[in-house]
Amino acid sequence: MTLFSRIINREIPAHIVAEDEYCIAFLDILPLAKGHTLVVPKKEVDYIFDADDALLEKMMVFSKKVAKAIQDVIPCKRIGMAVIGLEVPHAHIHLIPLQSITDINFSRPKLNLTDEEMERISNDIRSQI
Repeated sequence: MTLFSRIINREIPAHIVAEDEYCIAFLDILPLAKGHTLVVPKKEVDYIFDADDALLEKMMVFSKKVAKAIQDVIPCKRIGMAVIGLEVPHAHIHLIPLQSITDINFSRPKLNLTDEEMERISNDIRSQI
């Protein structure tokens, strides 16, 4: 069972911003920017391009809804999207508020936000969905 499945099953706490039958979105614990959110399918699939077409479509539509909510809350020019897929063997999409292209550079230092700040951000995003 992956770390993300444990979050989905509520075995590990997370700052959840949205959820439906197929996907869940929660704040990244080591964000590149405030509001950096992960969209994860509830079905364990290691590699995003191994997901069946219906699930991939659901992930993208769900990501769009979450991205719009993030942009309503976090001042940014755009929401960037990245699929890396190496750090956790469970497909996921990174949604990252951007001011410039360098904001999506994963080799940059990560933010260290307090639990209270993460909770406030997740509540603010959730209120827009």
